[in-house]
Amino acid sequence: MKSIVIYYSYTGNTKKIAEKLLDILKQKGEAEIHRLSPTDESNNFFAQAIRAFAGKKATLSNKSFDLSNYDLICLGSPVWAFAPTPAINTFLDKCQNLDGKDAICFTTYHSGAGVKKCANTMINELKKKGAFKLASFNIQQMKIADTDFVETTIQKALQDIGIS
Repeated sequence: MKSIVIYYSYTGNTKKIAEKLLDILKQKGEAEIHRLSPTDESNNFFAQAIRAFAGKKATLSNKSFDLSNYDLICLGSPVWAFAPTPAINTFLDKCQNLDGKDAICFTTYHSGAGVKKCANTMINELKKKGAFKLASFNIQQMKIADTDFVETTIQKALQDIGIS
């Protein structure tokens, strides 16, 4: 099994979860990680949240959105104003070759408002692109340091799509 973890992280919380997911996936086969890097990102969090809420996209420095070489696609985003980040919106718009692939969406969040809406947005976009088995998980900011909780949550999502 070849997996990729694609994520965007502003404060580092989503990065921590992405790296833990990568460690677990490496035990199950080949895995790599890729951070989305917007070239038009504001340093103002509130401006970023407004862009996310409006469903705006970011300009990414990434060159390829072709996922044909992977069996499992994992996509992670912080929840901003009930939505994925602009970088994730761009990735979801441009990614290709997901037909029959398994996918896991994950979010990190602070208050919990909008978590389900954000995760569902990501899942629905991957379904439209042809992803077959989908799962998701969400980790609250205050739980990120709880390694047992994080690992158990990740393992459950993998089991949900038939990976043990």
